[in-house]
Amino acid sequence: MNIFKHTGRLVSSGIAAALLVAAPTAASAHDAGRHGSGNDDLVLVQTAEADGNAIVVYERTREGGLLEKGRYPTGGNGGTLDGAVADQLASQGSLTYDPSTRLLYAVNSGSDTITVFSVRDDRLVTRQVVGSGGEFPVSVTAKGGLVYVLNARGGGSLQGFVQIAGRLTAVPAWHRELGFDQAATPEFISTPAAVAFTPDGSKLVVSTKGAGNSVLVFPLGFSGPSAAPVVNTGVGAVPFGFVFDRFGNLVLTEAGPGAVSTYRVLPNGTLRNLDSEVTGGAAVCWVVGANGAFYVSNTGSDTVSTYTEEGSGNLSRVGDVPTGAGPVDSAVSQDGQYLYVQTGGDGGLDVFRIGPRGSLTKTSTVSVPGGLGGEGIVAL
Repeated sequence: MNIFKHTGRLVSSGIAAALLVAAPTAASAHDAGRHGSGNDDLVLVQTAEADGNAIVVYERTREGGLLEKGRYPTGGNGGTLDGAVADQLASQGSLTYDPSTRLLYAVNSGSDTITVFSVRDDRLVTRQVVGSGGEFPVSVTAKGGLVYVLNARGGGSLQGFVQIAGRLTAVPAWHRELGFDQAATPEFISTPAAVAFTPDGSKLVVSTKGAGNSVLVFPLGFSGPSAAPVVNTGVGAVPFGFVFDRFGNLVLTEAGPGAVSTYRVLPNGTLRNLDSEVTGGAAVCWVVGANGAFYVSNTGSDTVSTYTEEGSGNLSRVGDVPTGAGPVDSAVSQDGQYLYVQTGGDGGLDVFRIGPRGSLTKTSTVSVPGGLGGEGIVAL
């Protein structure tokens, strides 16, 4: 169906408004991985269950524990990439919160849909379930009126949406096929992993894992992403999760060498390496950052490594802490005092208090209902 033919001026004006909403602001230059809305004590966890995906809402107690407040079906199903173990989606960013709109976006990989929730105090209200524009969505990024979804199967694709009044409208002209080998195995490391806006909103970044062993950068304009991305192959093998530091540099995990690296994103979309550090752990896949510290999940070693940033892009190792089985996605509380780590191997959620120089002390662990193999977490 031709969206422009059927929605006319609404979509045209909505695109223009969305682009204005997404213009860079001072608030956008924060450490990625922080998903605040004014509440400092909520944690939202996605289950990715094949028979009904859901979001579990927790409230943090004064002692650093977590109290379940509710469970909200997404109206779609989770899915599993072939070969995936600790994390069924093998991605980062499957659950994303936009504090500027108070909207939560969840992927339903088994249904090829996205669910939009409003966050109201400690409750979620379903606004919409909409097609992802491709096969097996694994990651979603939002900035005001603009939303992009990364689909992993069918060779991989990006689909852009305009958000108006809490509802998404797909823009056909903002669809990009990535063209990866659909027959490549194992599937869980042969598909793209994550998509996110750069902090200034001028580009989209996609990590490809083994699908291309590259990082794709799409400059953005009024016609959407560039027709073809800038392909950065000078990165470590199997580039996976990433965030941005306070300087706008890319902080990227590279599962092949088991490393975390920093890159400057140049205006033309190319990446310049600043630093690379081997964690010593196995399956280095997820990273989250806040207050100049970065927390890297060593999924195959059941540990999290902490690094601080000394200057722009220079990493300094703090140490490792043990976690439950198969640490995957993680989030830092808005107040910067706690780290929450999903453990997909046992369906748990570990809570750590953050100390000086980003040091971690475990305070509690909870078992997430339906959380085995799940991935997707934000902290408000």
